[in-house]
Amino acid sequence: MSDCLFCNIVAGNIPSKAVYADDKAFAFLDVEPWQEGHTLVVPRRHVEHALGDVHVLTEVAPAVLAVSQILREQLGATGFNVLTNVGPDSGQAVFHAHIHVLPRHAESPGIANIRGTIHRDLDEVHTMLTTGDA
Repeated sequence: MSDCLFCNIVAGNIPSKAVYADDKAFAFLDVEPWQEGHTLVVPRRHVEHALGDVHVLTEVAPAVLAVSQILREQLGATGFNVLTNVGPDSGQAVFHAHIHVLPRHAESPGIANIRGTIHRDLDEVHTMLTTGDA
């Protein structure tokens, strides 16, 4: 869809901080992160939300696992929140399916504290995740 933000990110028409990609999914840092390393995993094909197609979650599952491994290895995440919003009443703002992968640490545990303080800028976190330089 030409007017879909995430379709345009996947197509490379809008810049993003890519963390992972495969033939079914694309993952990039959220520009308004709730937690350092907050990554969005989206299907390459347009689906309005994660419950909009019986196959979409299985298509992106390998990418979600790969992203969690990257976040574990590069940011030292010891836990994760993995969530998706479905529909405007849930808080979904971009109507292209996407899974939030939020790395957690002992000093910032649990979903209750999801709006933690971000200490690094997006470029620094992106460099850490894509080059392994901490």
